[in-house]
Order: sequence, then C-alpha cells, then structure tokens
Amino acid sequence: MKKFYFAMAALFMTAVTFSQGTVTGTVVDGETGDVLPGANVVEKGTTNGTTTDFDGNFSIDVSTDSGTLMISYIGYVRQSANFSSSGNIGSITLQPDAEQLAEVVVIGAGVIDLEEDRSTPIAVTTITKDVIQATSTGNVEFPEVMKNVPSVYVSNQQGFGDSQMYLRGFDQTNTAFLLNGQPINGMEDGNMYWSNWQGVMDIANAVQVQRGLGSSKLAISSVGGTVNIVTKATDRKEGGFGRIMTGNDSYAKITASYDSGLNDNGWGFSVMLDHWQAQRKYAEGTKGQGQNYFFSVGKLLGDHNFNFLVFGAPQWHMQRWSQPREVIEEYRLYNQHWGIDEGELESERTNFYHKPVINLNWDWDISDKSDLSTVAYASFGRGGGTGPRGNSALRLPDYQVAGESVSGQIDYAANRERNAIVGVGGDFDAPNGAGYIRRGSMNNHRWFGLVSNFGHEFNEYLTMNVGADFRFYTGDHFRQVIDFYGLQGWSNDRPDDRIVTESYSFNPWKTVFDFAEENERIDYDYSEDINYQGIFGQFEYTRDAYSVFFQGAASNQSYQREDRFATDTSGNQTTETSDKANKFGYNIKSGGAYNFNDKNSAFINAGFYSRQPYLDNVFSGTAELAEPEVDNEEITGIELGYKYDTYDFRLNVNLYRTEWANRFIANGNSIVNVATSEEIDINREQTDVTELHQGLEIDAQYRVMQGLTFGAYTSIGDWKFDGSTPYRTRDFRDNTYFVNEDIGDYVDQNGNPLSANFFNGDVNLDGVEVSNAAQLTFGANVNYKTQGGFEVGLFYNHFNNLYEFVDVADVVAEGSSYETSKLDPYGVMDFTAGYTFEMGEQDIILRTNIYNLFNNAYINQTDAFGVYYGLGRTWNASVMYRF
Repeated sequence: MKKFYFAMAALFMTAVTFSQGTVTGTVVDGETGDVLPGANVVEKGTTNGTTTDFDGNFSIDVSTDSGTLMISYIGYVRQSANFSSSGNIGSITLQPDAEQLAEVVVIGAGVIDLEEDRSTPIAVTTITKDVIQATSTGNVEFPEVMKNVPSVYVSNQQGFGDSQMYLRGFDQTNTAFLLNGQPINGMEDGNMYWSNWQGVMDIANAVQVQRGLGSSKLAISSVGGTVNIVTKATDRKEGGFGRIMTGNDSYAKITASYDSGLNDNGWGFSVMLDHWQAQRKYAEGTKGQGQNYFFSVGKLLGDHNFNFLVFGAPQWHMQRWSQPREVIEEYRLYNQHWGIDEGELESERTNFYHKPVINLNWDWDISDKSDLSTVAYASFGRGGGTGPRGNSALRLPDYQVAGESVSGQIDYAANRERNAIVGVGGDFDAPNGAGYIRRGSMNNHRWFGLVSNFGHEFNEYLTMNVGADFRFYTGDHFRQVIDFYGLQGWSNDRPDDRIVTESYSFNPWKTVFDFAEENERIDYDYSEDINYQGIFGQFEYTRDAYSVFFQGAASNQSYQREDRFATDTSGNQTTETSDKANKFGYNIKSGGAYNFNDKNSAFINAGFYSRQPYLDNVFSGTAELAEPEVDNEEITGIELGYKYDTYDFRLNVNLYRTEWANRFIANGNSIVNVATSEEIDINREQTDVTELHQGLEIDAQYRVMQGLTFGAYTSIGDWKFDGSTPYRTRDFRDNTYFVNEDIGDYVDQNGNPLSANFFNGDVNLDGVEVSNAAQLTFGANVNYKTQGGFEVGLFYNHFNNLYEFVDVADVVAEGSSYETSKLDPYGVMDFTAGYTFEMGEQDIILRTNIYNLFNNAYINQTDAFGVYYGLGRTWNASVMYRF
C-alpha cells in the first residue's frame, strides 16, 4: 500500500503540460440541430477543458499537435472528436441519451457529488427527470424511483410515506441521502421519513444511486451507498406546466409550475404548488392528504451565481403496521387501527409532519482554474405520530379470519361513553379505569448547516477539491394530547402530577407554531443537541488511459441531552443535562481506473470508514450516557468494476465486499407481566455486531433502434452476520435493564414462557443471513417511444433469497439448530404509457401507470410483530399541459 501511494505521489509531482495550439468548434443537438451551450470539452488524457458558450462554440488550447477531444453534455451520449492541427474542426453532434441526467445542474455543481464529476468510475445508476416524471409521481413512494436499480430493495408499507429501502442489504439508516449536496438523513438515528419528501419527485432533475463507496467527499453514513437527489433550481428558460392526476381509491393530485427564465439583469424565479389527497393508499384506514410547495429565485452576477430556494411537503397520513400472517393472507386489506368518529374516518396511528427546507447556494468561478461552491441550509421540522394511551380502545365486534377472532375496528362512540364516566383520565387504579386518549409523539427539530467546496486544477492532469461540512441540530421530543374523546383532563403522566387539559391539532400547517408548552406535555419531554464539524479533500490524477484518486474526510461530533422530566432526590420535577460526549470519525478512499479504449474500462476502489454512532445509541434513554460506552462503527469496503459503453449497448459489472464491524443494533418488542397482565415495551440491544456483505451486480441496456431500448439487471448477494455478539434487554418504562432471574415473571405476547437467557447473554450469529432485503434479484424492461409522441414501457422485477426478521430470542432458544426462515420469492410487473400532443411550443401529455399489473400477493418484509404485505394493483392517470 505504501508503494501504491508513493507511486501516486510521484505521478502527481511529474505532471507537466505544454500548449501546442488552439482548437475551435461547435457542439449541436443531433435530433434538433440546436446548439448546446454549456457542453464540456476536454482534451483526452488530461483535465484540460472548457465549455461551450451560448452559441455552442468552444475554443481550447491543446497540449499536442494531434489528439482527441471528449465532448459531453448532461442528457446526451458522450462523443469524441479527433484533431490533427490547430483550427476549427467544425460541428460535433451529440445524440440525446435518456440514461444520463436530463438537465444541466445549474447551481451547486461543486457540492453535488455526481459520478460524472470524477474520472475514476464508481458503481452507479442515474434515474433521469423524464423517467421520474413518467413512472414515479403521484401515489408512488419516493424509494420506488430506484426499484429497477441493481441491489436496491424497496418494501411498501402501505401508507403514504412509510416505505423502507435497502441498498446492498443495508437499510436506509445506513445509506446516505443528499439533497443538492445537503445531508438529509435524520441526525439522531439516520432514518429517512419519506412522507417529508413526498413532493420531491415533482422537482427532481435526477436521482443518482451510487452503490458502495460512491463519489461523495463528505464523512457521511454511506455504508450501503449514497443517493444524490438533484432538484431544479431557478430555471434559465421560461415555461411551466399544469397537471391533473387521479388514481385508485379516490386519489387526486393537482400541480402547477412556472419558470420565469433569467431576464437581462440575471434575475429569475421558479415556483411549484401542489395538492394531493386519497381515501386510502391500498389497505383500509390509510387515508392521506398533503401539499407540496417549491420557490426558487436566482441571480447571475458576473462570475457569481446565487440561488435561494424553499421547499416543503406538509402532510398527514394514516398508517398500517405489520400484521399476523394468518390474518393478512386471508384479508389482504385488514387494518385494526381505524374507525369512524362522529362521522369521520379516524386512525389512532396517524403520521403528521411539516419540514420546510431552505437553502442558499453560491457558485463562484474564481478563475479558469479555480471555483468555489457553497450551500447554507436550514430546516425546521414540526410534527410526529399519534397513538393510543390509557386503557385499550373499545372495539366493534371481532372479525373471524381463518377460524380465529381478530380485533375489530375502533368503536369511538363507545370510547367517548366510557370516558364520560371516567371524567379525568390517567389513573389506572380508578374504579372506571384510566380512559382512552390519542396522544401525539412530537419530534420537532431545528437544523442549520453549511457545505463548501473549493476546486482547483493544478494542470491538465491534477485536480484538487477541499471543503468543509458543518451541522448544528436540536431535536425536541415530547408527547401531547391530540384528542381527549370526552375526558375532562389527563393525570398521572408528569413528574409534577399536573392535570393536562389542552389538546392539539395534527394539521401539519398548524404544528409549525402550535404545539404543547412544557406544562402541557405528558409521558416524556427532552431535547438533544448535535454539533458536527467536518473537513474533506480529494486529489485526482488523470492522464492518457488511466486515472487515480485519493480522498479523505475527518469529523468531530458532539452529543448532549437535556431531560425536562427528571426528578431530584425528593421526587420533584427538575431538568437534568448530560455531559457532552465527543466522537471523532474519519474516512479514507482511494482507487484507480484504466480505459483500454473508448469502449472498455475497468476500475478498483477501496475505503475505510470510522463512523460515529447515532445519538439514539449514545444515551441510555435518559440524560445518562450508555454503559458501556458505544464506540465508532468500522466499515471496510472494496469494489471492482468493468464497463463497456457504446451508443447502442452498455454493460456494467461490479463486484463488492463490505465488512461492517462493531455495529450497534436495537430492536423493539413486547412482553407481558404475568401478575398484572401489563404489556411492556422492551428494547433488545446488541453490541459489537459484524456483518459481511459481498456480491455481484450486472446491468445492461441495448438500443435496438431509435426509440426502442431493452434493459436488464441482476444482483447476487451473500449477506451474513459474522461471529457472536452480546445482547441485553432494556425496559422502556424506566430505561433499566432486565436480568434473566426475572424471566419467570413474564411471558411473550402469545402467553408463552420466555427462554432461560431471554434478557441478556451472548448469541452466536455466525452465518445467519441478513434479513428483510432480497439477496437475489433480477429485472428486465422494455421501452418504446415513437417520433409521433407515443411511448410505452414494461418493467419486471423478481426477488428471491429474502429472509425473515432475525429475533435474537429465537436464535438463543434454538441454538446451533437455528435456521433463518426464507420468505417466498415473488415478481412484480409495472406498466407505463403516454402520448404527447404537440401544439407549436406547447404540449398536452396524457399518461397512465399501473403498478403490480397482475395484482400479485406477496410478503415483502417482516418484523418482531408480524408481516408486511406488498401493495396490490394500484394505478394513476394524468393530463399535463406544458408551455
């Protein structure tokens, strides 16, 4: 390894360039003949390059008497052009390419780490604006945009915004998501709540899935990979659209968008507004409603480009969680969380949130060799999820399914009658019980950040990027009452025993400012602060047929927690603030590529991450740090790739191996106290877990003729746990840990005794398969588009080697005889069709999509409580007027 780095350094030091002449030319669109301003022109084997002007013309000083220019433009097939002397080489024609980014990134190019910005390749798939708009808007979850990508697995949870995504077997908390270069994974737990990003598909120019190490320079949580979401900024051309969409189960969506274009003074703005609603997503009791808004204003000022944008997607949606297998297999739409209250459908499990995102981009072309790109951002999340509190809800008569009795819908009228007798609720020992309320678990936050990148070309061969990443985050977590259902108040749920009498709306617009004051909060009330400071850098050397790069990042992250429901030694309510914990993390990546010719290339990349733990794992559920202290996770990855690329045919082959060591895993479950029949929520925690993920990915695309393409992919994974790990079980009521001596006092949810080492011990997971993501997938698609405006597509995806949730208790109980249960394989076919009527410079576009065309029934995920069924057949249809 030392010799490798020494060789790299030697190559960097010997890079020299000599200008031999000037070559000029013009770049044009192969279909329309229009010139292409902003196209990249690079002398092959160097980083010496330029861009075309507004008339499509370029001029470049070349270093040799003869050679090759590489011309690229996002949305078009890359083209080469030979030169043998100085002078004009005429017009160079680029053909449109649906597989490349559909629009130029007009702002933030320095902080948006796209694969195209580096000569050394990675394992990557780009989903363009045209594909997103055609197949993935409306009643479709954002992760489904990526379901045709190798090693991506999406589990539909049957609520608007509740999907789960896995990349190379790693869940979405361990895949980095970036919005215009801004990290958007939850700071506390790394999670992605897709309902907060419901409208991003309408403003996305592209989504680029970088599997494995990726090209991002930040010290982020990219264990599985990195997903770059590139949204529109202020559009430089005037235009817009209006669209009306409908879908299954009364889905309705209306969208309006307008771009002013840039005026003579360099100003412009873009705006989009949207409203959607539906009676349900697919299953019963999954009603939803929301809005999306986007506003952007830009200013070109000499060498400076400024852009300010605001984006938000306020929404509420009712949820369905996992279900018993025997119930859901007979009654596919079953959901026990809802009922009719005073004539309106209501669910005790409703998610509501509003997360406005604001960012200011500044791009500065300092010189021909240097540029600076900076984004400052802020978000203010408000909302949470509702659930029951108090006595169990009274329900309508039970369903009879497979000879078993299962819970009926909630009888809200009966609950109101009971609450009227109870009066003030909250006392479980009262003669009439505690009563029933709907509480809201609030997760408010304030997040400020800045990412800045300075790029510099030392010469034609050597480039450098250095930058900084700062994040400042505060999360406030508490519960408040959403509905008393006739109770006069709620007691016994605060350290000061105060009776709470105020209730609050779950309207996502109101929650921005209207939420419980500290004296009206129940059950818990705490805040968490995270401060993050990171630096990063990259050097890349490109010459002739090869390129090499080295990249590194380092960061410090501090954590602090304030508990406002703590008690002092006299039992009085007080505020307790934890010590500040600091964790240092870093990553290093390096790699190289070799181009055998214009069509064939190969690459190898390797990297190591020392990643700080998430805040939720640092504290024990109080203001006390967890004992033993949770250390950094360690991720080691290596990948090899081969690419074959011509205009008609593309082939990508990738091999990867990722070891994830010292991982912390926490899974929730419930047990029952034998003496009191109380159901107790528990959290089983595993430390020092190691996973090994390795596999093969192949994807190909063939253009049969203009307008007709075939695509196919497969991914073969081998994802298993490695070695043994300690575990222990925490009681959510007081954050203490159970001991095995107490096992006889409890039973599981089905009344069965607990195993001897249920609460704590060591478990051998060696060779146990990683669950909840298909390890063998393959897919195929065909798309046909005529010059007359008609287009049609079929997409098929098949999933196999999908394993059920691994419960440590089962592994302990069965010991060496434990075998991971495998779910049935399944396949899903999607259909899309559209037609464009051209009316001069305006268009009318008709489109329809049918998902799960043949209405296949399948289980796509399990957890400790039951199974998740995938969606049945759903559809949408739209009419768009584009001008």
